[in-house]
Formats: sequence, C-alpha cells, structure tokens
Amino acid sequence: MVVLVATRGQPPTAGRHTIRVREDGSHVDVGNYEFGVPVWATAAALVVILLIALLFGAVSRWLLRRYARLDITTCIVLSILGSAVGLFVAGAIDRELRLWSVLTVAVTLVSSIITIAIYGAVAARFQRQQHVPVSALLAAGESDRVEFKSTARVNMRTGEKDSRMEQVIAKTVSAFLNASGGTLIVGVDDDGTPLGLDRDYATLKVPDADRFELWLRDLLTTSLGANAAAAVGVAIEDVEVDDGPARPVCRLTCAPSPRPVYLRTGKSSAPEFWVRSGNSTRQLTVDQAADYVMNRWPLGAGAAAAAQFRAAVRFSVER
Repeated sequence: MVVLVATRGQPPTAGRHTIRVREDGSHVDVGNYEFGVPVWATAAALVVILLIALLFGAVSRWLLRRYARLDITTCIVLSILGSAVGLFVAGAIDRELRLWSVLTVAVTLVSSIITIAIYGAVAARFQRQQHVPVSALLAAGESDRVEFKSTARVNMRTGEKDSRMEQVIAKTVSAFLNASGGTLIVGVDDDGTPLGLDRDYATLKVPDADRFELWLRDLLTTSLGANAAAAVGVAIEDVEVDDGPARPVCRLTCAPSPRPVYLRTGKSSAPEFWVRSGNSTRQLTVDQAADYVMNRWPLGAGAAAAAQFRAAVRFSVER
C-alpha cells in the first residue's frame, strides 16, 4: 500500500508521492515522484527473478523433453517472457491478486510452459529430419549429409571379414553426429547401386536382418557409447533393382548430437574425434578438436563461470 503525503512548497522526496495543491483549491497538480528502493533490494529481486525463471524453465524443459531439444539458457529467457505474460493474465483475472498467491504462481507457471511449448514445437519442426526414401537418396548420390558403404564387415578386396570395415562405419556415424547429422547407407556402392547385405549376413551365426541390426547396435555402443548409439536410427529397407529381386540395405539416420561424440577403437586406445568435411570423414587433432568443440557446443553462462572458477582454484592451489 502506498501512502500519499501532500506537501506545499517542498521539493519531491524519495520514497513518497509529492502533491501540490493550488491555494484556491481548484486544481490538483501531481508533481514528480520517486520510489526509494534500496540497491540491495533491486539486486536481490533480480536474483530471485533469475532463480524463478530457472525453475520454471527446468520444469518446462523436463515436460517437453520428448518433443524437442531445448537448452537451459533458451528456456530461462522464454520462461521470463512467459512469466511476464502470465502476470498480465493474472492481473486481468483479478486486480487484487498478490504476487505470491497460488493463482498467480499457477498462471505464471502455465504461461511459461505454454511459451516454451510453442517455441519447442517450432524448434522440433526444424530439428526433425524429413524422411526421404532410400531410392531418392541413392539417386541424389553422396554429399556432406549422405554416405554410401558397400559392406559393414567384409573387405570387398579380400572377401573376408575385416574389423577395419567395422571401424569405418563407426567413424562415419560419429562424424555425422558431430556435424549437422546425416544418413549412412550400408549395402550400396559409391555410384549408388544397391549391392545388398548378403555378404554381411554371411558373417553372422544367424544370417538375418535382426541379428545384423543387433550386431550393428552393439558395435556403435562399444565404439561411441550408449548415449550416442541410442540416438542413431537403424532400419533395414528393401530397394528395387532393375536386374533382379529387391535387395536389402541398412539405413543409419544420425541427428546432430547435443554433445561431442568420441570414437574408441579399443578398450585401451585413445579417444578419436571425427567430423564431416564436405563428402569425406576427417579426424581432428587434439587442438583442432578442442577448438571445434568450443565453437560447436559453447558453454552456457553458468557452466562457463563454473569452469573459470574451478580453473582459478586449481591455479591458486598449484601456486
């Protein structure tokens, strides 16, 4: 509640409204006024607003996690915007509502979730890769987003199973994940001609599509980690050919990874970092990988501040 204090001939003072009344009483002239809010209170209010936005953003991000990938910084900004809209709505419902009433908090939270959901729906629309038929991909040829491999396990020159062929598959997938995503099709030569998966099937104890997919997922899990492997879509599809029956090919769909993906070719081997460079897959050195990661997945404000603090603590301890 604001108390109005009427004064005559006195300059405006902080913390109260100053009202000047003419001598004849015929006119009221409201002069300048100012709220005397301490600096510490303003700082505390800003921190509280940020914490509330962080809480609302985290709740919204968790609720929408299956529909779109949202970073926490974006959620905080959208939560502040949604909270402002919610406060306007709450004030329109009841002008006498208090800021911390249950209805105000509920309306503000719902408004934040709706705001972030709208953004998430738009983001999901652009994040979701359109499903293109394999035949169309083969006709278009290889690119920075599409790669063909003749086999996943068999060396075409020797006709024997070769572990190096398996690592080529893992390297290509990791490169797609570390870049803008892409599609790897196994069982197709460089010209886009379907060869089928019979050679790879022959290396399995049970030569069928299910066992091949199981082996492939095990390979990706071992080489790239469970989280990265789970983000790769694997599908066996039949492709029509001119000179015979349809031939099965394996389609691996890789969405851009939200974090760096490192390849390990063995238990004791050092991690490798691969990216797409045009139509090819390229390994980066340690320095190149560090620079790429910093630009591709920049730290948020909180994580960056925490990293700087830890570095300062380590430096002071070492000294």
